[in-house]
Amino acid sequence: MNKKTILIIFYFLLMIPIKSMSQSVMNQKNNPDPVTAAEQEQVIDSISLLLNKKYVFPEVAKKMSELILSNFKSGLYSSITDPVLFSERLTTDLLSISKDKHIHVKFNPTLIKELKETNKNPGQDELPASVLEQWKANNYGFKEVKILEGNIGYLDLRNFSDPSLGGETAVAAMNFLSNTNALIIDLRKNGGGSSEMIQLIISYLYNSEPVHLNNFYYRPTDSNTQTWTLPYISGKRMPNVDVYVLTSKRTFSAAEEFSYDLKNLHRATIIGENTGGGANPGGEEIATDRFTIFVPFGRAINPITKTNWEGTGVQPDIEVPADDALLTAQIKALEKLTAKEYQNSNKKYTWLLTSIKAKQHPLVLKPKESENYIGKFGSRIITYENGNLYYQVDSIRKSKMLPLEKDIFDLEDNMIRVEFKKVNNKISGITVVNANGTTKSYEKN
Repeated sequence: MNKKTILIIFYFLLMIPIKSMSQSVMNQKNNPDPVTAAEQEQVIDSISLLLNKKYVFPEVAKKMSELILSNFKSGLYSSITDPVLFSERLTTDLLSISKDKHIHVKFNPTLIKELKETNKNPGQDELPASVLEQWKANNYGFKEVKILEGNIGYLDLRNFSDPSLGGETAVAAMNFLSNTNALIIDLRKNGGGSSEMIQLIISYLYNSEPVHLNNFYYRPTDSNTQTWTLPYISGKRMPNVDVYVLTSKRTFSAAEEFSYDLKNLHRATIIGENTGGGANPGGEEIATDRFTIFVPFGRAINPITKTNWEGTGVQPDIEVPADDALLTAQIKALEKLTAKEYQNSNKKYTWLLTSIKAKQHPLVLKPKESENYIGKFGSRIITYENGNLYYQVDSIRKSKMLPLEKDIFDLEDNMIRVEFKKVNNKISGITVVNANGTTKSYEKN
């Protein structure tokens, strides 16, 4: 099995290229030739052969092939001339039997042509240039890497690319995050990818002693494989850093494996929504010159649960709407860090926790309420612009004010808090409080 085949196989349902495969021909050719009855029969015969030969559950493959063949013979597809609609109808019918969300039929002559051109060179390890370029343009799935307040690392990972392509990017990202006190890995928009990239990233979360992550059974070769953490990595490991994984309904396939592995190893807290429920790896197969089918030919078998997440998804440890998952993870991380900080005099995490909780349930002030805070306080000026209050030191330094509670505000991107003082229910001044505990008061001019 060459590297080209491996790359195709282990992109379980990599949403970036798969989406491009399904749409590429429509972008290039708005009016494709209609699908004829003869072509429909050819597509169905080829798909049936591939399913019966490779699909991980032979008895289900037989039922799927019998259904689409029966539908064709009874004329249920005869009115469908649009090839895209035909591929979608076949996908729907196959899913009605298998419930396997990895299975999909695509109308994709452009990709097929590129694959055939690439395959003319048996020793060539590359995928079609258009696919490789798109993966590169998307930074191999590494959308955003940053340090949040409180030295909490954040990684927005959109897919698990094969390490032969995205390995250098992964190493750079993990080393950038290696000095953080907690780590949030965002998989809410991750549709899957390579199990080898899962192995690489998780290896950074353990010491050098190998940890058993997952097992796979593959029907075509009737073989079993195991995945373990790597004994050697480039850079610093983070075995003691608390990890939080964010999920959504869109989290699928390899992204689910990543979540499932860490959840059952008790190495991460999963926060968000129940995931999509696809655990059967496979590969994109050429059915005809214009149609492909993704055939799942394997299944994951977790060494701890002895099963997987197929059809059920990964249940989060803390279930919240996907949009609330990041703030929830930040709060959980800060709560843990706050508990540790009581051992010294640093109250940074307590301060940040108050701010983050305020963002979770933001206080909304009416315009007239906000206008009451406007004024000049010594050398400080507070203004109201476009629905927001601003704290201004001079013509350059100007910060948005975020209400924590009545008369108390955080300054955005600053560890500073502004508290308004009142006399006879009228604002008389402000006290500027720093996270280190120092204060300075200014009377209202």
